[in-house]
Amino acid sequence: MAYKTIMSVWDAREQSHAAVDMAARMVAAEDGHLTVLCLGVDRIQPGLYYAGAAPSVMDDGMQMARDDAKKFETEARAMLDAAKINWSCHPMVAQISGISYAVGSVARYSDLVVLPSPYAGGAGEDASLVLESVMFDGHAPVLVCPSTGCELPGKRIVVAWNQSAEALAAIRAAMPFLVAAEAVDIAIVDPGRHDKHESDPGVQLSKMLARHGANVTVTVLARTMPKVVEVLERHVTDFGADLLVMGAYGHSRFRESILGGATRDMLQTATFPVFMAH
Repeated sequence: MAYKTIMSVWDAREQSHAAVDMAARMVAAEDGHLTVLCLGVDRIQPGLYYAGAAPSVMDDGMQMARDDAKKFETEARAMLDAAKINWSCHPMVAQISGISYAVGSVARYSDLVVLPSPYAGGAGEDASLVLESVMFDGHAPVLVCPSTGCELPGKRIVVAWNQSAEALAAIRAAMPFLVAAEAVDIAIVDPGRHDKHESDPGVQLSKMLARHGANVTVTVLARTMPKVVEVLERHVTDFGADLLVMGAYGHSRFRESILGGATRDMLQTATFPVFMAH
């Protein structure tokens, strides 16, 4: 199994360039196809203006979004014209309330979607909506690329394991990475919180991955820092990993957006690629 159809999104953020570049390099390595969605967003919400002004204001908003989509397509084509890969660009315009359908309808036919962090570089609300649309509407895994860019990930991988369905979904989706890696470490933070009855945490998961040919170890980590994410980030550094695999949005998106959560915390601070699925 390999990631033959990879998608990325080109928008107003400079960080999107690094994500498309990583996606292009992955496509070259897999001899696959890159789909770039050039997304222009109309951020004017219907109903927020008095009746007399709304039509003209909304028309201006859509025209700006169309101009943005054309501009992003021109930029993406200029970057990819020199790339010796199979690729296509799709300019698309959506109101901010319609991002879920616009992005999800393309992502659902992708094996993997490569995106920049939705919280890097002062990204707006639509950046997190794009990422959530990929996972919840497109049902596709996401590789979140650090804004600084990086080499192709996957030589040494840390898997964050907490017995959740989201973590298992991410592991299954990341199987091509895990099988090809030189070393995979299953990291379990404070295992008593997840399954007090499992005397040997991670053993069943390690057996499953080993049967696929992955070179697996298991590390049990004490929660010595206030946040689980902080423990995982330190372990990624100690292990020399170039990729973290973890489940996304174990709590509701609303709860994480208001109160915070592991998904948001990791994406705000990670300086390495993070592979996520829900």
